[in-house]
Amino acid sequence: MSERSDGSISLDVRDGGERWITLERRNKHNALSRSLLAELANAVNVAAGDATTGFIVVRGAGERYFAAGGDIVDLADVRTPQQTEAMALELTAALDALRRCVVPLVAYVNGDALGGGAELAVACDMRAAATHARIGFIHGRLAITPAWGGATDLVDLVGSSRALRMMARSELVDAQSALEMGLVDVIAGDGAHGAAMSTFLQPLRETPPRVLRAMKAQVAAVKRSRSYRARQAIERRHFIETWVDADHWKAVERFLARGEKT
Repeated sequence: MSERSDGSISLDVRDGGERWITLERRNKHNALSRSLLAELANAVNVAAGDATTGFIVVRGAGERYFAAGGDIVDLADVRTPQQTEAMALELTAALDALRRCVVPLVAYVNGDALGGGAELAVACDMRAAATHARIGFIHGRLAITPAWGGATDLVDLVGSSRALRMMARSELVDAQSALEMGLVDVIAGDGAHGAAMSTFLQPLRETPPRVLRAMKAQVAAVKRSRSYRARQAIERRHFIETWVDADHWKAVERFLARGEKT
């Protein structure tokens, strides 16, 4: 086992074609800055570029958060429609590196996946969740909509009615409920390296990397249709409109004010 760290990302190379990527911003609740997502996309591309890689696991550092959404401070200078569209395109492209990855990706949701963190989780092919983890498309609390392709992925996973309910109500879905609705595939109650996670990953470990890559390509051929891109474009347009609106920035000010008091 070898491990290397590149800023806010660490890559753990394991035997048998297994790679673990960790978001290393525990002091920021693994909030997704533009630089972190760029590092993540690069780490995924590098790992998948190794022909011996069979699958990749993405997780957050610590136990409280998988990723607590987009980094509000990092994005505070994004104000105009043009800036917002550029940001949305940039970060959609970062998550597209996961969606287009030639090997399967498993998100180990070690804690809460909120807002952009929920979008990151559903950009992966499979999800395992800690018992205490919650997944929340809570963008509405900041008076915006999903931005980086997450709404499109959520509808594909749970259906349009449930996806709308989750987003409109800013629901925090606990691990058991997420399992029941197909939002996660397994609850790994004994941690990332416990028996439940190991049992879930074992069939992937036993399948040759070339076979896993072929399976991923077959699924991708269906998902990556023109209609999928059209749905992403609609999502991005609505995000731009809500991001630049005054209601969003009032919500940001309230959010930042609460942070200063804690």
